[in-house]
Amino acid sequence: MNFLDMGIGEILLILLVALLIWGPGKIPEIARNLGKTMNALKRMSFDLTTQVKRELEAEEKETGKSPKKETPEKPPVREEKPVDDKSRNGNT
Repeated sequence: MNFLDMGIGEILLILLVALLIWGPGKIPEIARNLGKTMNALKRMSFDLTTQVKRELEAEEKETGKSPKKETPEKPPVREEKPVDDKSRNGNT
């Protein structure tokens, strides 16, 4: 088990400290609230992504063309001159 680069020992230590601080009755409530918060954040992230997609699609329909996708430019092709065998070997 490798959660956030923590081993089992570290996780057990954190749970033990939480148990000592809040007690056994409060930990399920804290976990439930943490789960609800994570669910709400995930939902807000999904809603934001959906809204951005809608806006982009509306803009695409309005302008009549799709957003320009950047394509990497190809380097210019350099023409090489044929090399004489004599000049290559240093013989003149």
